[in-house]
Amino acid sequence: MEQRFPGSNPVAKTMESGSVCIWPRMGPFLLGALQVAPPSKLGLHYLRKMALYVRTRDGCFPILSWPMWRHIACGKLQLTEDLAWLYFETFDLLTSRPPEERLGWAEALSQCSDSKQLEHQRSKLFVDTLKFLLFLYIQQLNRVSLRTSLIGEEWPSPRTRSPSPCSERESKNSSRNKNWDDHAHLSFVYSHLGDLLELLVEPGQLSSSGQAIRGSQVSLEAVQGLSLLLEGSANPVKAIHPVHKLLTKAPLQAQAGYSKLSRSFPLQQLLTCLRQNLTVNPFGITACVHSGKKLTWAQQVEGSMKRAKIVRNTHMAPAGSGMLLMSQVFQQTLAKDSDKLTGANIRIHRCSHAFIYLLSPLRSVSVDKCRNCTLVLGPVETSVHIHCCEDVRVVCVAGRVSIGASSRCTIHTLTPTRPLLLPGNTGITLGPFHTHYPNLEDHMGSAGLAVVPNLWDQPLLLGVDGLVPHSFSSPSSTDSSTGCYRLLPPAEFSALVVPFTMEGDTCEVPGGLPPVYQAALAQKEKRIRNMQRIVSDSQLNEEQQSQFQELVTQHFLDWLRDKGHIQELSNLAPQTQPGQGPYNGPSADSDGQAQTGAIDVNEARIRHAVEQTQVSSSYYAIC
Repeated sequence: MEQRFPGSNPVAKTMESGSVCIWPRMGPFLLGALQVAPPSKLGLHYLRKMALYVRTRDGCFPILSWPMWRHIACGKLQLTEDLAWLYFETFDLLTSRPPEERLGWAEALSQCSDSKQLEHQRSKLFVDTLKFLLFLYIQQLNRVSLRTSLIGEEWPSPRTRSPSPCSERESKNSSRNKNWDDHAHLSFVYSHLGDLLELLVEPGQLSSSGQAIRGSQVSLEAVQGLSLLLEGSANPVKAIHPVHKLLTKAPLQAQAGYSKLSRSFPLQQLLTCLRQNLTVNPFGITACVHSGKKLTWAQQVEGSMKRAKIVRNTHMAPAGSGMLLMSQVFQQTLAKDSDKLTGANIRIHRCSHAFIYLLSPLRSVSVDKCRNCTLVLGPVETSVHIHCCEDVRVVCVAGRVSIGASSRCTIHTLTPTRPLLLPGNTGITLGPFHTHYPNLEDHMGSAGLAVVPNLWDQPLLLGVDGLVPHSFSSPSSTDSSTGCYRLLPPAEFSALVVPFTMEGDTCEVPGGLPPVYQAALAQKEKRIRNMQRIVSDSQLNEEQQSQFQELVTQHFLDWLRDKGHIQELSNLAPQTQPGQGPYNGPSADSDGQAQTGAIDVNEARIRHAVEQTQVSSSYYAIC
């Protein structure tokens, strides 16, 4: 049964009564809540104890250092050190920092030659204590409720689903992505607001069990911590403020009971005030779907693009809340390089047999329930999360990569954090980042991402009971003891070419390839040169050369059909004059969006696509 909250329509509420609207911020839930049930030691009982502890120990309040958090997490909460660092590092990813500071931190980490130096560098990292407590509490967002699973709203196993993406069974059994669900955020905050406020109360106002006593007060400084989760405005189209600023000004000041003399709020009055003014995020996914700006295509085709929905709110959303939703893109090649995507949160949902290039610096990317897709992304400042996908290839530079409940997916990444493998994965392949486009290094700098450290091959396996111990396997190893994943064997490695003409200075993979993969690529290039030499030494006449070229081209076309790549090359072929690609041809619409139309697959057009992508006959033979 749907739960209703006061003020569920923020725009209508403001227009009718002129009251203040307060809503859950998208960032902490979207990027901060790990998509797995948290350890039991992060439940409310233990967080209450932690709240008391940090208030009464030196070096823990108002900021908490990594050594002190490690002491609490490992010594008090019995978490492993890797798991403790995972939460600390995830919270730091949420923190807004200048790109220069991020790059400086990456450089300092890259200069650490052993674990002692690494630990010394980590000890310099601090977080806001109260905000970190609230961050740990919202990990409960993805806790499975046995009660709701019994009535069909949740299902304990995200892997229990039909192989068919369109079946009724899948829609019922596959897990809901609560990190994107703004109504789930509202429900969580509304239901747990009392507990959240109790974590902010000073020890003198708490009982021995950590619960607030009658008449408890919450200081203004403590309510500032609540700004991690809540923000609002007197009008959603005007200035947006952190929640503590709204609560200290009319009309909420009296309603919340704020005293300028004591600089505090009565706990119960504050709780009532917040609940009465809570509403769904006006810049969340629901509002984007219903009122976002649709992206139109110059070459609209009935059928393959008929069901696709591509909308954005980047023209109106505040910094950090801009989003683009791409849903049900089928058998298309879509490409975009636009300032309108810079810093946006991207959701790619239920796409199938598609090739998507988003070559701008992005804030986050979620790939949900996609099949047989290739996604090439610009640098992603925070995280790329892949959820319930099959046979998807993702190529990205990202602050973090996480994969959950997915099968047969290949991830080529450059990342300063260890990839996070959540429960339910099978057949995951991890490979090094292996492509470039002209603006890539500039985009990496603006996102605060460097080429080192690069931990793409050191994943963390996170199960329902915490981290799963496993040993690393080298790329050349055939050991399958890691179970759900493998490192890409060098023999299967090849570079990826971004097939668009753009301006910029990047002309190679940033940071280069790992030596074992560079050697494998060199070996393939040697085979190409040997093939070229054999052809050259054969002294074929003009007619024989033409026959040989025709034979090689035909074999290449057959290979494209067998591997399913013919649609991608077909979509890349210009429909007008040669030389006009998707970035500089007439297919770009007024929004700067580029899209190659769905065109008939025929041999002549494929041959033209091959010429446009500059694939040589020697390469055909090697394929």
